[in-house]
Amino acid sequence: MVLGVAGAVAGGAGLWWLGTRPPRIDPTDARQVAAGAAFYSQNCASCHGADLQGQANWRERLPSGRLPAPPHDESGHTWHHPDAVLFEIVKNGYGELAPPGYETDMPRFVGILSDQEIADVLAFIKSRWPRDVQMRQSRANSP
Repeated sequence: MVLGVAGAVAGGAGLWWLGTRPPRIDPTDARQVAAGAAFYSQNCASCHGADLQGQANWRERLPSGRLPAPPHDESGHTWHHPDAVLFEIVKNGYGELAPPGYETDMPRFVGILSDQEIADVLAFIKSRWPRDVQMRQSRANSP
């Protein structure tokens, strides 16, 4: 599911032109987290792991030249990105966010998950991070 290009995005404030502002993503909203857990299990866990652990050797390129699915727990880099970037990658793929020539096995979820369902998945992922990681990631959302 989400994210794999460290350093591909400078910041989130100028990304609203990529798409619409994402719905509220609240890792403290029990309803949203529960819904997100179900959508994550159905759409993301097969690559990113049931425990958000990612695929083995996720920093090493596969024979195809692509990177394995990264973890979404605190050991990965998902939390380094603002919500707008995470939302955009899940919905529309890397597109302009990736360096030229970057290829990924990450599918686009536009037409598969609604905007709210994507926000729910992101709330679930964020709910699994330690509080200090949640706080550091929330600073990435500040203008």
